[in-house]
Amino acid sequence: MTAIAFIGLGNMGGGMAANLAEAGHEVKAFDLSENALAKARAAGCTIAQSAAEAASGVEVIVTMLPAGKHVQSVYQESLFAHADESTLLIDCSTIDVATARAVADAAAGKGLIAVDAPVSGGIAAAEGGTLTFMVGGSDEGFARAEPILQDMGKAVIHAGTNGTGQAAKMCNNMILGATMIATCEAFALAEKLELDAQKFYDIASVSSGQSWSMTSYCPVPGVGPQSPADKQFQGGFAAGLMLKDLRLAMDAAEGANAAVPMGKRARELYEAFVEAGNDRLDFSGIIETLK
Repeated sequence: MTAIAFIGLGNMGGGMAANLAEAGHEVKAFDLSENALAKARAAGCTIAQSAAEAASGVEVIVTMLPAGKHVQSVYQESLFAHADESTLLIDCSTIDVATARAVADAAAGKGLIAVDAPVSGGIAAAEGGTLTFMVGGSDEGFARAEPILQDMGKAVIHAGTNGTGQAAKMCNNMILGATMIATCEAFALAEKLELDAQKFYDIASVSSGQSWSMTSYCPVPGVGPQSPADKQFQGGFAAGLMLKDLRLAMDAAEGANAAVPMGKRARELYEAFVEAGNDRLDFSGIIETLK
């Protein structure tokens, strides 16, 4: 059993903290939401009154926060001052590479080890303990983080040095955003060509057009495994979060002088989709704009 602080109990963090408690760890949880704290208490977590209180007297601190500015603020204002020496810091937020590396450098200056470990899998995977973790950090940091992350996921992969976990996440989600749009375009075109959606799925899913967006997350209701399309695009991975990841990827591409025309166009399309009031809909709902 490991004493763990978990800070950030939103849609993803709540399920992750619950899985750590279920695995037998002693979890001290903190969030600004009273409702989130109540759910964490019901899942077996001990409730802390602040991030600083949660960070004191534990071996590992896990953070799951909205953006880089929140991560930097919590680390600088609460965690560095109250974490015990040799505490392992695991940030599972999706943030920019520069901030991830800056936080890790600051942690090292305090005698602490930090890793970035963003996730793939969505809310269902967070609750089911089947997330994929992409970990950036030292060999020592990864070795210490791996058993903790395994209690929340199905795959834990060491991407490289600090920041590479975030790099892997944004590159992966750039592929996902672009391929989902292409999948939606293809199904919309098939419909206009009077090709039955199920027939098209049966053909493309075993042909060269196959992709995860089609066979695991089909944007057409009643076709393929159950997906948010079967629930009017409720739940799943919010379009606003996809847009956040695409913006991070585009910022990184600009800094690295990388050509990403498909990623750029995907960002533009998701910006329009979100600005039309669809930020809470699943990102596959963008098919509605293409019909």
